[in-house]
Amino acid sequence: MNDMKSTGPEPAGKRFRAARIFSVPDDVKFLDTLELTRLSEAFSAWTDRAGRPDVAVSRNRVRLIFLLLRHTGARLGEVLALNDRMDVNLDNLSVMLGGGDGEGREVQIPAELGDALGAVFEDPAYGSLRGMLFKLDQGHVRRKFYERAEECGFTKELVNPSTIRRSRAVELLRDDVPLPVVQRILGHSTADLTAAFLHLPEDQRRKVERQVLTRETRRTSARNAFFGRVAQVQKGDIQSRVVVESLGGHAVSSVITNESIKNLGVTEGCFVTAEIKAPWVVLETCAEMPRATATNRFLGEVELVRLGELTSEVIVALSDGTRLCALITTKSARELELAAGQKVWAMFNAFAVVLHME
Repeated sequence: MNDMKSTGPEPAGKRFRAARIFSVPDDVKFLDTLELTRLSEAFSAWTDRAGRPDVAVSRNRVRLIFLLLRHTGARLGEVLALNDRMDVNLDNLSVMLGGGDGEGREVQIPAELGDALGAVFEDPAYGSLRGMLFKLDQGHVRRKFYERAEECGFTKELVNPSTIRRSRAVELLRDDVPLPVVQRILGHSTADLTAAFLHLPEDQRRKVERQVLTRETRRTSARNAFFGRVAQVQKGDIQSRVVVESLGGHAVSSVITNESIKNLGVTEGCFVTAEIKAPWVVLETCAEMPRATATNRFLGEVELVRLGELTSEVIVALSDGTRLCALITTKSARELELAAGQKVWAMFNAFAVVLHME
């Protein structure tokens, strides 16, 4: 869950990336992006398991508190003090934190969290709670956090609100967010000496923040793309096999040259996006996993079939919501009798997977 990994110097002519040399000391506890996603899913599943409407409301309030901590890096006290009527602006997707005794700071949130908050604001079941939606007992919130930690196999220390705050800071820094922006998001009064030599105008800070949130949204919504952590690098004499563990738990294999491994700085534990072009995705309608030379085989459900004169586009949704677009001949689409809702295997060769460093 923690690592001290850093890579060597940037090749000549390449853009300098702080994330390439950024490392975290072994004694600093934090959750990486995949682990934070697992925790988010645990909160969603817990909320969905509620047997009564009032229990669902109670659990969803805790879930929203977690999501605010996870995406803003706020202190628990700051989130619990939020007035959902005055401090949450869904028009520009932002929340105002720490405004009680000072001027406060505006922090932007991803569109997905904005949608979740908007749905709650419009739900009559939460009507009597408006203005104090997040005002829950700290002890109660922490207990629910620890319960979700146990479900995920994490220690209590790793889901402490301060650890989640630290995890967001690490995530942002690894995303090449300038230190002054991270300092501003977290509401730190000081940073290290580096911050003293950097200045970022407020409009530029907002732009960087929004770019990061947009990039994070693309990781979970883009077609034919799996964002995740490199779980294994198997070196060969000319090429290497790279296995990527995606946010949704899929293992995607890619074979690339050793030179590309070096130039990209791919190492076990780093984060990459694995992409596949639509013409390389092959579909099969058999019930069992097909015997094929394609290394990557995923069971999904046909979401859309768009028939053309010669070629057709088929969208397949995997279990975690990842969507694969396959471009096949219209003759093949008709022979397979593809239709929305149908179970189908989407397959592609490891040589067709292109890796992009995050």
